[in-house]
Amino acid sequence: MGASMPAAATDMGRIYFYRTTALGAAVQPDVRLNGEVIGKAVPNGFFYADRPAGNYQVATETEVERKLTFTLEPGQTRYVRLNIAMGFFVGHVYGELVDEAKGREEIADMRYTGTTAKP
Repeated sequence: MGASMPAAATDMGRIYFYRTTALGAAVQPDVRLNGEVIGKAVPNGFFYADRPAGNYQVATETEVERKLTFTLEPGQTRYVRLNIAMGFFVGHVYGELVDEAKGREEIADMRYTGTTAKP
């Protein structure tokens, strides 16, 4: 899939979102970027969003809301792995930044799960 994806514009950064495990497969909350729903936390799937440089917050919510904040630079690629932890009634999905080499390796065999989120 990677070879067929267009490159991000030079003044933009790219954020990949992915979930590596099928544990809690029925738990697929919306993924929000700065308050905007841009995809779902689908097991063994990924999607991405191209955005201008700036500060970003990724949020997911099941029983509780989990948030991750980071800064994106022009031309930078960030990887947000969506992990799941046990909750009282339902699992909690939360974002974790991983380095580019690890993120690229982890999404290599995953399926693309959405339309590309536009800025």
